[in-house]
Amino acid sequence: MASNFFYDGFLSTEGDELYYKIRGKGKAIIFIAPAGGDGDGYYPIAKALSDKYKVITYDRRANTRSTMNFPDHFDIRQQSRDALSVLRAAGEESAIVVGNSSGAVIALDMSTAYPEAVHGAIVHEAAIPCVLPDIEAKKWADFFKDCYDIGKQKGASRGAMKFYFGIELPAVRLMIDTLKVYKYRKQDKISCDVKYIPSKAGSEFLLFQELLPVTSYQPDFDALKNSGVEIFIGCGEYGLAKNTWYARAAKIMANRLGCELLAFPGHHGEYMGRNYLPWANVVREAIQKMGW
Repeated sequence: MASNFFYDGFLSTEGDELYYKIRGKGKAIIFIAPAGGDGDGYYPIAKALSDKYKVITYDRRANTRSTMNFPDHFDIRQQSRDALSVLRAAGEESAIVVGNSSGAVIALDMSTAYPEAVHGAIVHEAAIPCVLPDIEAKKWADFFKDCYDIGKQKGASRGAMKFYFGIELPAVRLMIDTLKVYKYRKQDKISCDVKYIPSKAGSEFLLFQELLPVTSYQPDFDALKNSGVEIFIGCGEYGLAKNTWYARAAKIMANRLGCELLAFPGHHGEYMGRNYLPWANVVREAIQKMGW
């Protein structure tokens, strides 16, 4: 049964205010949000795991309830520092780090840069096409650049449309599950005076600042293998069954790191959907393997 303990707050770091939530008590797990940066996407998972763990979620810089005072240059290492700052604000020295999509890229970078703060990492469907064979890696690099260019020429919504319907995701199912985040926000009693960034500003930040740095990120596999961080690479059953590019990338990364490939239920955002409990159980089992 989920814990009743709940706390939310803001922390100041590098010129911005980051909104975060803590749910439950025990050893810490921090979830890093994907594109859109809304920590409430993890609401069902956080509730499920708070029976035993201290679960930390937060809105990434320039997204949702966190401020965007300095959104001029997206930097993945700054995103890692932000996650570290949230962890410290929660009173923790280390945690299991779980990330999905661009959040998974940040989880890998955090494991590289701050291994002392990462007991273990679960990297779910990281957006890292560079590990694919050269021709395919270039194909996807060109695709992401096309999304950016279309957004610049015809507006962020047009670029985002090309992105969502061209990235080998079940776009409609993902959108339906993403809409549930608005319902999740109503479940918690917020103690802070929060203001939301306009959705248009968030979309423009994603497309024009976050997309290309994230999808061009190159993991340092030697540093990761020497970091002492136990890493699990994850991929959903949808991607594995369809042999999508991100499923193939996940297999390659697991092989290069010599780590286990976890099969998660459902699609890219299933943790928000009807299969959230089996999704949480995959996380729970992996955490137990890490001795956490």
